[in-house]
Amino acid sequence: MTRKIVFFDIDGTIWNVHNEIPESTAEAIKRLRENGNLVFINTGRTRGYLRRPDLFALGFDGIISGAGTMIEYCSDSICSGNGDIAGRSLDTVVDREINDSNVIYYHRIEPELAEYTVITARQYGFRPILEGKHHLYLEDKEFAADPFGHKVITEMEEDRRNIDDCWGKWEMSKLSCATDSPDREKGLKILEKDYHLQIHNENVCEFVPNGYGKDVGILKLCSLLGTEISDTFAFGDSVNDIAMLKTAGMGIAMGNGSPEAKAAADYVTDIMENGGIMNACKYFGLI
Repeated sequence: MTRKIVFFDIDGTIWNVHNEIPESTAEAIKRLRENGNLVFINTGRTRGYLRRPDLFALGFDGIISGAGTMIEYCSDSICSGNGDIAGRSLDTVVDREINDSNVIYYHRIEPELAEYTVITARQYGFRPILEGKHHLYLEDKEFAADPFGHKVITEMEEDRRNIDDCWGKWEMSKLSCATDSPDREKGLKILEKDYHLQIHNENVCEFVPNGYGKDVGILKLCSLLGTEISDTFAFGDSVNDIAMLKTAGMGIAMGNGSPEAKAAADYVTDIMENGGIMNACKYFGLI
């Protein structure tokens, strides 16, 4: 069987709200690679917000992070024109620490646009989290009573930076904002000129630079590796996975996913805890 590339969202797909990974998921990823397939994370999180060792321990060939703004491919293999690979080592995987030699694409928001974005977001009452290659930037005072802000502060530890202390020096590829503001709609309308809005609810929105997305990451990677889109699978569960699910050769929504993700998918598998990933991989003959 022709080698496939399989893409995985993280939250709600690989792990649950407590960052717990089912054993069946770990086994499925292992067997996918043993069968000669490439396995990639495809996440809205930028690389600076991928930190947990148990995630990397699953063994991935690469990562599309920051909604397509950065692509890593870790391989000591040689790619042939038809997408097959020779000399591939299963021990060669991406790690928590970035190896710049594995970065095959990277987009950073230009400083002028970055400053305009932060100023505009605050003007309309938004509280921004700037997401970058190595760091996340936010102001403690803006998120003191915010559960998600507290989670970020706790998880990022020494790799978190204050926005104001680093003014104009941020290395950011996208941002998220708490949008619980009376001027929410006005602010979103202004910022959508430069960003694709991924609205999770009335209080949270992701801002991805125009021209990027999880779907764009898949297309760019396939172009770089000479792989047909028809030879790709994608697993996701949320609204920010819809474009990815529609773009992949086979889009698979988790049984615990949102109604919108399920409607966009080609196939709906079981919930995560019931072996959703493993069962779908078996159903499609990947393992």
